[in-house]
Amino acid sequence: MSNSREAILFNVRGALGRSAGAPVSSRPPVVAPRIPGPRDAEIDRLLSEISALTGVARRVPGSEMDAALQELVKSQSVRKATMWGTPRLQQLDIAARLRALGVEIVSPASGKKALADVDVGITEADFAIPETGTLGLFSSPSQPRQVSLVPRVHLAIVHPSALRADLHEVFAEAKTHHYMVFVTGPSRTADIELTVTIGVHGPKVLHVWVVD
Repeated sequence: MSNSREAILFNVRGALGRSAGAPVSSRPPVVAPRIPGPRDAEIDRLLSEISALTGVARRVPGSEMDAALQELVKSQSVRKATMWGTPRLQQLDIAARLRALGVEIVSPASGKKALADVDVGITEADFAIPETGTLGLFSSPSQPRQVSLVPRVHLAIVHPSALRADLHEVFAEAKTHHYMVFVTGPSRTADIELTVTIGVHGPKVLHVWVVD
């Protein structure tokens, strides 16, 4: 056992370019927190990064919400939708707007089998990182994670107040939460041959609307 251990350590040292007894190099410096730019520039960067990840990202003023929903319903053949019951989504009255377009609203507590038949899941981003186009969703009984994971289309509403400079800020907030989902573009999976498939373990389509 001792000889095997020494052989393994010898190979590891060789790969690292070190020798036995050599001092361990000092830890690299911690990256300083990112300083965000002006709000509009941060929003533009967020939308650009999401688009680069094959997401569909845009600004949607409140006055254009009906038109945006109508376009989404038509382009994605939406028959059923489910959504979180957050105060901001209720204030936008998205459920009533969708019903007016003939869309059936399914309760997020209906279970995975029922939600698997839903076309779009609508959530609100708890945070958004412009640098990488990443959205974060804190999970709770009122914000079930299956809404963002089970339907084939995910629509995430982002308020500018959700913008965060980087993960330093996010992890500081996350200490009071038990579970969170990171969303960086539509679901991607690659096999051993690196063939990428979209939508195997999550939504095939991601829409992100920045609504102020």
